[in-house]
Amino acid sequence: MTIPASDGFRARFDELLDEHRTMLHDSLNGLTEDEARRSLVPSSTTPLGIVKHITFAERVWFDQDISGRPRAEIGLPESVEDSWVLAPEDTIASIQAAHRRACDESRRVAATLDLDTEVRGRTPHPLWTTYLHLLRELAQHCGHADILREQIFAAR
Repeated sequence: MTIPASDGFRARFDELLDEHRTMLHDSLNGLTEDEARRSLVPSSTTPLGIVKHITFAERVWFDQDISGRPRAEIGLPESVEDSWVLAPEDTIASIQAAHRRACDESRRVAATLDLDTEVRGRTPHPLWTTYLHLLRELAQHCGHADILREQIFAAR
């Protein structure tokens, strides 16, 4: 399948990614450090962990997938499950800053490529599938973050 090469299509893809990136980044706004680390579901999912995980996803899909660098070289855990684990030094500010840096880097590396460019970092596929995967991941976790925020604010 080939994606139309129109500038409007690429611009819309970028716009959707950025809207969801912003929603997840901002999902931590207004929370205390304790609230951001609070697990309100049976899993260890927390608002802060969601943004930490999506930062991992940005780096996997737009660094490892395009550059082919191994996760260890990028500074990422090998296991997806480990991408949710919060270190004592993780704060709202530090996780949001890391997220912004990852998004900026994703935009930078993707800007030079066409959507049909075959990326070969992990398995060969066109760049547009990278966009779709990350958009799905962002949308899913935006929903999670929204529900957790609602639970936190209701408990105040």
